[in-house]
Amino acid sequence: MAMSGTNRTALRLVGVVVVMGALAWAAIPLYDLFCRVTGFGGTPGIAQAGSDRILDQTVKIRFDASRERGMPWEFRPVERQMELRIGESGLAFYEAHNPTDRAVAGQASYNVTPYAAGGYFQKIECFCFTEQVLAPGERVMMPVTFFVDPGIVDDPEAKYVHTITLSYTFHEIDLPEGYASLDGGTDKNLN
Repeated sequence: MAMSGTNRTALRLVGVVVVMGALAWAAIPLYDLFCRVTGFGGTPGIAQAGSDRILDQTVKIRFDASRERGMPWEFRPVERQMELRIGESGLAFYEAHNPTDRAVAGQASYNVTPYAAGGYFQKIECFCFTEQVLAPGERVMMPVTFFVDPGIVDDPEAKYVHTITLSYTFHEIDLPEGYASLDGGTDKNLN
């Protein structure tokens, strides 16, 4: 059965829409992966362990915290800044408090500035890797363990960086299954 020119054109347009939709759907995870691997856009790297090389040169690390509009938590860095030798592991804490009368789930997004330092800021352990759920009135300390890769001193753009800022923004997300419902009832999975 032969298709008319109009039907062929419509079929091609549908194909283009499907391909464009698939590319748009894949763009966010692929861009995220690209940023994590390259440090592009200030995205820190993820390391399994600390550096085996520690330099005498130091770098100041500043800590910043913010919340997405509507996120009811209070969220702040415990320490505003610290100075470390390049390659030395650091441990910083952020404090989160849920002042509401309901459980609230959150997920942190993060970045590093200046962007040239993003690929050299390596996180070993971080609260941003998992969703966080705080019960009504709950207050928690959330650690982040990190180091600045000694390779930063060999990068023509990053070697003059003396201060790096690690920023987190918390976003409210849907409560995972198994947590109390928002209307005050309890989920059957918890009993």
